[in-house]
Order: sequence, then structure tokens, then C-alpha cells
Amino acid sequence: MSEAAIALNRFGLGARPDQASPDDPRRWLTAQIDRYRPASAPIAAAPTSAAVSLDLVAYQAEQRNIRQTMGPRQSAQASAMASGANAAPVMADSPAPGPVQPQAMAPGRSPEMPLAMPAVRDARMAARQEARRAAQDRYVALVGARTNAALITDTPFAERLVHFWSNHFAVSADKLELVGLAGTLEMEAIRPHVMGRFADMLFAVERHPAMLLYLDQAVSVGPDSPLGIRIAGRGRRKVGLNENLAREIMELHTLGVRTGYTQADVTEFARAMTGWTVGGIGGGPGARLAGQATPGSFVFAAAIHQPGARTIVGKSYPEGGEAQAQAVLANLAVHPATAHHIATKLARHFAADTPPPAMVARLEQAFLSSGGDLPTVYRALIASPEAWTPAPAKFRTPWEWTIAAYRALGTSEVRPQTMLGLMNQLGQPVWKPGQPIGYDDTAPSWAGPDAIMRRVEAAERFAARSGATVDARALAPRLFPAAVSPATTQALSRAESPAQALALLLISPEMMRR
Repeated sequence: MSEAAIALNRFGLGARPDQASPDDPRRWLTAQIDRYRPASAPIAAAPTSAAVSLDLVAYQAEQRNIRQTMGPRQSAQASAMASGANAAPVMADSPAPGPVQPQAMAPGRSPEMPLAMPAVRDARMAARQEARRAAQDRYVALVGARTNAALITDTPFAERLVHFWSNHFAVSADKLELVGLAGTLEMEAIRPHVMGRFADMLFAVERHPAMLLYLDQAVSVGPDSPLGIRIAGRGRRKVGLNENLAREIMELHTLGVRTGYTQADVTEFARAMTGWTVGGIGGGPGARLAGQATPGSFVFAAAIHQPGARTIVGKSYPEGGEAQAQAVLANLAVHPATAHHIATKLARHFAADTPPPAMVARLEQAFLSSGGDLPTVYRALIASPEAWTPAPAKFRTPWEWTIAAYRALGTSEVRPQTMLGLMNQLGQPVWKPGQPIGYDDTAPSWAGPDAIMRRVEAAERFAARSGATVDARALAPRLFPAAVSPATTQALSRAESPAQALALLLISPEMMRR
């Protein structure tokens, strides 16, 4: 690969035929650090977590209304009246029906519950389905915004970094509360900080409602907090620490797996984080204690915070309420293990599935010397010779391949539903990795025979729609300047039709790898 082809494809998202090839690839990449703007037109128009949270508030209010107006007694009467088996037909001149008589019910049943529960259940299910449709609409709009931003951006290196960090801080749009919120984490916590300090991005992510709900922080209660003591005194139900968020911050977001912290550190960090919750839409006591806070906003609920000083990864933190966990995050953000973890992942993403040790060391040093200043790390990345090796270094994920294909065709806008269907078919649904570790970043996860066949089918559909208007032989050198192999050139020249040539180009080795 030429350096121009590497800049466009390995660092960027793939070339567009209407954009010039960079004369100075390294300078072209470095300039994007300064030119990047977090809110392009598609992103600025995308749904916000505030809007999604209002949807969830409306859904929760409807659930309460159902319980209040269709409680067992009311629902029993409604069900009985609606049932021909349990109520006499209402004639035009009949008196208004009276209460349901016990003898009208099946023997052995409660006079209320057997008839009440199905009606309540059906009403609640209908409300939930409607809420899920609303959340799905938000999710689709966010996927569309992300896709179209990637297609038209003139800072594709920066856009790739957004996608990298979004996967690093993965949440999964699976449960109802996350369907609409998962994408807003990228828009609100990743994009504004992708050219800033890692610590600022970390703070924004861990306080975002999507992360707090995804990893159940909103239901974590300090056993010795005022509310924890009160609930334990009643002996009514179990509440306590939830360690999910604390564990994933240490294991995935900062230090990395097996980097010197212990289970005791995780538990202590979880204690420090108690009280961090979400206004209006969270579950458990934290949500009730959030009071009149703006739905979806970060809230510190002191009544569920575990009091006391903490010792975490060798550092002591005095009691400080909300600030205690924030101090822990500040130290984790600049910890040497975090620097190594981030450097390793960046090197893996840009240079090789097995990260070159010298490159990792260089990025790690840039991270440590700058206190986690991400542009400093990116400049070290661009300067690393390991990222410029001529041989293709990485197998494109389904997302990367699809965006590169659309950009190759000069597409400026894609219907969100089309992108959703394609990503589902190719095996990488947007913001749905199903696990906090995110999608894998190595070839074995994406280069299996079945996955390749699905790309071939997708390439044929791309070609069927565009083949007659695209000259693949002329397009290839624009996508891969001075980097089209003789084998690909020969294959394109032998194609029986423009559509076949385009399909061959989209599944060529140059297109599958970057």
C-alpha cells in the first residue's frame, strides 16, 4: 500500500471519489486533529439523551397509571363486564350493570385477582410495546446520524477515533432503557472529548445515563448508608452494592485485565461510587431519591452513599461524597496501567492484531508524559512507522467495510433502516455488542467463510444498484492510490459487465483489508 492509500483506508474510513488524495498523508491526518468538529449536521440533528429520557418518563407514568386505575378490583370489574361468560348482555332498556357477583366466577378463584391480572398484564404489555417502538425510532435515528456523519466527513481519521472510543466504552442497546440511550453516549460523552483529555472523556462516560443504567449503577446502595441501614432494619428486601460499573471501569475502561488490582479494590471502588445515579429514569432507591432532577441527568443521592474513607489500588481517599469516586477516576485515568491498556488497543486498531511492542511503548509514553492528552497520543500514533507498513494490516470489520463501500460509491446519505438491515446481516449491529467489552478488533472474529459470503452478497447488491454508472477500473486507483495489485487490475479488466467489475472491486483484497 502507498502512504496515501494507508492514510485514506487504515487511518481513515475509505476514500471518496469526490475528495482529493492527500499529497502529504501524515500532515493530512495531523490537520484533522485541529479541524475536527464534534457536531456535524447529522450529529446535531440526532436525538438526545434528554429527549429519550422524557420518552421513558412518559412510559413509567403510564405504567403507574395502569396500576392505579386498573388495580385488581377495577380490572376485575372491567374484565367481567367485557366477558360474555361472566356478565349478562346489556340491553338498551336494561338498568346499568351492577357489581360482578361472586357466583359468576369460577369455583375456587379469588373474587378479584384471576380476572384482574390478565387485564393489567395486557395493558402493561401494550404500554411497553409502545415504549419500545418509540425507543427503536430514536435508535434508528441515531444510527442514521452516525452513518451519514461517517459518509460525508472531511475528517475521517477523527471519525474513526470516535468509533474506536465508542467501542472502548461499549454499552449495548438491548434492554428497553438502553435502546434509545446507547447511541446518545457516543454523541454526548465521546464526540465532545475525542480531541481532549482521556480523563474528561472518562468522567463524561461514567456519568452518562446510558452507562449508569447499562451497568446497574443506579440500583447500587451502600449497606451502611442512611437508606441502607433503614431498609435493613425493616428486614423487608435485599439491597446492597452492585459492583458492575466499578469492575468494568477498572477491567475495561482504564487499567485493563489482570493489572494489579484486586477484588477488594473493586468492592472498595463500588462503595465509593454509591450514590451515583440517574434522575427520573433509573431503577431502585437511587431513582426515587433523585427527586425532581431533570430526567436522564446525573444525580448524586447522598442517602445511598456508603460513608467512610476508601483505599483503592494503593491510594487513600477520604470521605467526600460524590467527589470520592471522582477522585478515584482521576487517578485511574492517568495510571501507568491505563496508559499501557489504551496504547495497546490503539496499536492493535491501527497497526496489527498483535500490537508491535515498540509502538505500544511509544504511545504509552506519549500518554503518560502528557497526562492523558489524546491529541498527543494521536500524533505519536501518526508518527509510528509500524502503522505505515505497506502490507495490509487489518481486516475490516463489517461497519468499516460498509462505510468504505458507501464512501467508494460517493454516497452522501443512506436510509437508517437500510444501514440497520445491512449491519444485522453482516453480524455487527450498531451499539449492540451484547457485552461491555465491545466488538472484537481482530480478523478471526470477522473473516470466517460465512461472514465473507455475506459481504459478497452485499457487494452484489451494491453493484446491482450502481454498476451501470460506475467504472470500477477508473475508480480503483482513486480509492487506493498507487496501491491496486496486478491481480485486482486483471480481475477488473476481465469482468463481463460494469456491475460485475464493481462487485469484484468491493470484495477485492484492497477493500477487505486496510
